[in-house]
Amino acid sequence: MAIVQKNDFIELEFVARTKENNEIFDTNIKSEIDKAKLNFEPKPFVIVIGKEMAIKGLDKDLEGKEVGKEYALEIQPENAFGKRNPEMVKMIPLKSFLEQKIMPQKGMQLSLDGMIVKIISVSGGRVLVDFNNPLAGKLVSYKYTIKRKVEDEKEKVNALQDFFLRKRFEFEIKDRELTFKVDKGVSKFITVLGKPFEEILGLKVSAVETQPEKEKAETKAQ
Repeated sequence: MAIVQKNDFIELEFVARTKENNEIFDTNIKSEIDKAKLNFEPKPFVIVIGKEMAIKGLDKDLEGKEVGKEYALEIQPENAFGKRNPEMVKMIPLKSFLEQKIMPQKGMQLSLDGMIVKIISVSGGRVLVDFNNPLAGKLVSYKYTIKRKVEDEKEKVNALQDFFLRKRFEFEIKDRELTFKVDKGVSKFITVLGKPFEEILGLKVSAVETQPEKEKAETKAQ
């Protein structure tokens, strides 16, 4: 069977658990999602080895592994989701939540400033909030199988778009140049975030702005 190395693109199938209570916190295997009663659909997980597109401990463990074989490992907090930081536990006025039409309650998890936070307590018009990752400080375990090496360049581009851009744009690859087709005003965004694409794929990255369908229709009507 094939052996994978750093900078290889791979499709990974995995189950991740907290060591403390053996609960699944992430997986892309349908049967495990159903078993754990998680509320999301499984998606293919394509990453580049050695670029920390997975947590550090898992990313490092992938090098030199065999396609199709199942592996298991435990990962210490510092190589997983980090150690807990007491300075990330903060007191916030209750009115800040009420202004956002949120009634905080002890144990509630919600998104603030793009971060998942946990409400520790609510008392006297103040809310104690933990900004640490919910998995910070925890020993975690992974079972994984490398399903295949990914060779198709378009699939590689889409994997990088999912990770770095969090959105998929249309694109074409020609003469070692990767050109994204983006909406008006987005090309600068691609110029800044396109560097990992150049580094990983060895392609020159550019962007062309396309006219929205509504504007096209208005232009034709004039």
